[in-house]
Amino acid sequence: MRLAIAQLNTTVGDFKGNAAKICSHIRQAEASGADLVCFPELTITGYPPEDLLLKPSFIEANLRSLESLAEFTKELHIAAVVGFVDLKDGETYDAAAVIYRGALVATYHKVYLPNYGVFDEKRYFKSGDGGLVIGCAGVNIGITICEDIWHPIGPAVLEARTGNAQLILNLSASPYHKGKQQFREKMLSVRASDNVAHIAYANLVGGQDELVFDGNSTVFDEEGTLLGRAAAFEEDLLVVDLQTEHMLHTRLHDIRHREAPASGLSGPVRRIDLPSSAEYPPGNRVYPPLPLRQSQAQPAAGNGCSLAAAEVEVYAAVVLGVHDYVNKNGFKRAFIGLSGGIDSSLTAAIAVDALGADQVSGVLLPSPYTSRDSIEDAEALAANLGIKTITVSIAPLYETYLGTISPACEGKPGDLTTQNIQARIRGNILMALTNQYGGLVLTTGNKSEMSAGYATLYGDMAGGFAVLKDIPKTLVYRLCHYFNRRAGQMVIPQRVFDKAPTAELRPDQRDEDDLPPYAILDQIIEAYVEEDRSPQEIVDRGFDPAVVTRVIRMVDHNEYKRRQAPPGVKITHRAFGKDRRMPITNRFDAG
Repeated sequence: MRLAIAQLNTTVGDFKGNAAKICSHIRQAEASGADLVCFPELTITGYPPEDLLLKPSFIEANLRSLESLAEFTKELHIAAVVGFVDLKDGETYDAAAVIYRGALVATYHKVYLPNYGVFDEKRYFKSGDGGLVIGCAGVNIGITICEDIWHPIGPAVLEARTGNAQLILNLSASPYHKGKQQFREKMLSVRASDNVAHIAYANLVGGQDELVFDGNSTVFDEEGTLLGRAAAFEEDLLVVDLQTEHMLHTRLHDIRHREAPASGLSGPVRRIDLPSSAEYPPGNRVYPPLPLRQSQAQPAAGNGCSLAAAEVEVYAAVVLGVHDYVNKNGFKRAFIGLSGGIDSSLTAAIAVDALGADQVSGVLLPSPYTSRDSIEDAEALAANLGIKTITVSIAPLYETYLGTISPACEGKPGDLTTQNIQARIRGNILMALTNQYGGLVLTTGNKSEMSAGYATLYGDMAGGFAVLKDIPKTLVYRLCHYFNRRAGQMVIPQRVFDKAPTAELRPDQRDEDDLPPYAILDQIIEAYVEEDRSPQEIVDRGFDPAVVTRVIRMVDHNEYKRRQAPPGVKITHRAFGKDRRMPITNRFDAG
């Protein structure tokens, strides 16, 4: 049979827009000669709908959209499997609909509902029971949804052993984090070989608030060999021809296939055969040749060196996240405070790649402590990126603030007070520009700073989207090097890399006056925040106990700041926000 996987970038709640994309890809899939096209999880609603699922009108709109999609297929000869929200006996289900020749032929309900990390599916859905196998083009096809396939003993086993499924579809909305694709593909390869069945994985692509979905939809044969992979971080239609003739021979020699599924896995396996089209009877199809797909290999750097996959995929993920957040929410322009430092340089580079130079404005906000080098570096970056700049000196406002607040501070504001006043003046000016011209502020703080609380509430934290929120400082440098290598020139000036990181809020200030070196800080943060290691476990890795204690206290004592930070792209497996939920008020001493 010929299978198509439609990898779509949907928008939550955009029933009209999502349906238009689904119809377009059904048409494309049929034109390619496919017998069946599979879409990602909750394609109709977008993912994740969150508490929209508590609105009856949202559920009803989703069901009306499914009805119109089924009607759309009335004159077509291709079956489609589409993710939607089903309503049955007053319960909602994360579901897959099989639509064919104008009818809703069958429905599958997701069995395993994830309730960890960014997932809250038990809040909204009831678990399904059993499996579904459909007969299409002479092939038995089992259906699963996302988490179902991650369980070694799950619906796929039931469908393959009890329902004789030769192909297992998996409709997925699997959020990206660094390195996940490789881990995911290893898992899918094992599921295919264990079940002696093809596995077709249809993943969502695009940005949704803090989440990014990477696509990378894949098809594996019954031996676990990769047959095809869709593009990363962009919409795609993957079409693959599947050969099932040798599968019976393999299964006859595999004792596992004659064993009953493990205890604890139960439920009926429903079987439904799609009526054969007169034009396309099973076993008599003549498929047109498939066009050759471009290689998905990583590109080489401008200087001929290979690029690390981590930098390539992280950069692509953040660009997609920024593009979709800005455009799906209707913003027309982005403002970035350009300091001449590494963080604002990377933020500007990402914004230009995501939105185009004409939609990005760099704002220079020099203070009495801003060096000439920093101004020159910010101006050079803006010129290299082709973005317009606005310069507003904060010196007059700063002097006015000091004069106004000094009587209330017993004549002399403290050092931290004067530093934060500067940051908050800058935040006010940036927000004023968005009021004047429309758009939003992209903040420039990185994960290292947000972890340690090295940021000013209503100052450098003020904005609409935190581009680097989940990117540690050491990775910021690597991404900047990657950006320049890809460009084949020093778009980000060399001096930005060479100078010591500084907020320039007092004379001769350096970040390392207040923080451990970033090379050390980032490793401790990764161990404590992302791995939940204890202080002693971190010390046992060779870190100074005093430094570990200090960093942990910084992280723990600044939860109130992070709770007020704008959303940002998740790129690690444990990001701040929905991924890591800590109480602000608590007296647990991790040290």
